[in-house]
Amino acid sequence: MKFLKWFFVAILGLVAALVLYITLIFDPNDFKPQIVDVVKDKTGRNLAISSDLSWTFFPSLGIKLGGITLSNPAGFENAAMVSINEVVAEVALMPLLKKEVEISQLNLDGLTLALETQKDGRTSFDGLTGQASDSVQPQSSDGATSSATLSKLDIGGISITNTKISNFDHQTNATQVLSLKSLTLGRFQLDQFATLQYELSASLPDLNLDSSGEGQIRVSQDLQHVTINDFVVTNLITGNSIPNGSLKADINTSLEMALDKQTMSLVLASFSAADINASGKVDIAYGAKVPSVVAKLDIGDIDIDRLLPKQEEGAATQKQTSPSNAAAVEPDLTAMKTVNLDINVNVKSVKVANLKTQNWVFKMVMKQGVANISQLSADLYGGTIKASAKLDGRNKVAQYQFDKRLSGVDIRALLVDAAEIDMLDGTANFNVAGKGKSLLPDNLKKNLLANGKFEIADGAIHGVNIPQMIRDAKAKLGGDMSPSDSTEQKTDFTSMTGSFKVAKGLVSNPDLHMASPLIRLTGAGTANVINEALDYRLTTSVVGSLEGQGGNERDALYGVEIPFAISGTMSEPKFSLDTKALFDSKLKDETNKLKDSLFKKFGGF
Repeated sequence: MKFLKWFFVAILGLVAALVLYITLIFDPNDFKPQIVDVVKDKTGRNLAISSDLSWTFFPSLGIKLGGITLSNPAGFENAAMVSINEVVAEVALMPLLKKEVEISQLNLDGLTLALETQKDGRTSFDGLTGQASDSVQPQSSDGATSSATLSKLDIGGISITNTKISNFDHQTNATQVLSLKSLTLGRFQLDQFATLQYELSASLPDLNLDSSGEGQIRVSQDLQHVTINDFVVTNLITGNSIPNGSLKADINTSLEMALDKQTMSLVLASFSAADINASGKVDIAYGAKVPSVVAKLDIGDIDIDRLLPKQEEGAATQKQTSPSNAAAVEPDLTAMKTVNLDINVNVKSVKVANLKTQNWVFKMVMKQGVANISQLSADLYGGTIKASAKLDGRNKVAQYQFDKRLSGVDIRALLVDAAEIDMLDGTANFNVAGKGKSLLPDNLKKNLLANGKFEIADGAIHGVNIPQMIRDAKAKLGGDMSPSDSTEQKTDFTSMTGSFKVAKGLVSNPDLHMASPLIRLTGAGTANVINEALDYRLTTSVVGSLEGQGGNERDALYGVEIPFAISGTMSEPKFSLDTKALFDSKLKDETNKLKDSLFKKFGGF
């Protein structure tokens, strides 16, 4: 027993002597030259440590160092790749033996990272990365998660201040700078919330960002669950490409991560930017080969026109008239196969290209590279739009199909706002179903195959007064060359119906029928969606008195079929009346009058 007693006393004495030697006699600065030489030998870089190294061994294992620089490769613009003002770390030694970690402080100040990419492709990291091992140890496939736990984790605080990371690309002559003013974590213990704060700024070629945030973070005792509550982020984005030069975005969110189940849940309590307010929830499961995302968002009013950068008129015209020499390339949709989505979005209103809509509902499921939109609906211009669609992105050239219905829509207001076409008025019902392939703008028009029908009630064709045209033509045939009156240039109707087919960029309408108490208009025609050309050959006939549109020639024109043509473009249509039928009617009328006169004069022989 005495032997064991003296043995343990001797061991403790040796440990105490070792501690005294390390803390009082051993000087880590004696090894700085060796450290510098090793770095030079392994990387070819120059390492400098200008400040003295200091460390403690007991009761806390700690180190303090500063004035550290590591050079960039020779010939780079910035001599130093890395520079650090000060690093301080202290860990209580004895609790480590009980799987308890007590860190009094972790501080990093003045980290500067100056990265470059040369024109020949060389970067600041060249020579620093080791060669990958030829033999890679296979990972366990049993799906088990790490069971490592800590009895205690207590961090007095973490502070990272005055950090600057810059990247200059000589190939594009672009500079990116990230400045982290501060990143702090307050007193941190497992299963307890700690305060997390940051403040940073970033400078990019097109914009500048100022961002700050604060929230509460908690890590579970088994290190498998991370919770972030009430994380409030404020962003200010400025730049010439930003509408009005600046954009403020405020976010309030919470996050739950289950590392063992490989799931993440994000609750967006509020989002506000450019007068857009939103809230929602996003659930992510990333453990499977293809991760899945389920999202539900509620969004307020969106004015997309305000978000788009304003173009100068001359620049916009030049952009439209200058053809591109670059060959059009199909969009790469392979990313559609890398994630499964289930999206449900409600939007209060959307304004885009002066088109005003309300109460949007969007439901989409994307799986294995195929997106199915089961509902896309909205209120617009007194009516509704309801649509469903499918996009198959599994092949190099995408395929799509859709079914769309417009009901009770004010067609004039819609066409004026959407396309600046003031040609048609009335309450419209419109159904179309189609399919096609290729998402290139030109091919969208050329490859679309569709069928549909339309019905417009209580409307008018603007820009032409067909009854007035008939009256004027008849008057001129009768020798009256006086100018026509200033009757409003529109043709009223009670109904306009028809069906159509779309193929190779051409809309064919074989059965146009327009009815009113005054005239009937029937016929067929085409509309070219590529060059917007119109080509309609119609027949009009008078079925009632024209008084409603400024005349009273029913008896003379009743039943006469008059060819009527529409040409020009959708934005500038041209209307023409074939007067041959009127001439024949006039000739027949005069012939009948002559017969009647002769009959009365000669007594019928």
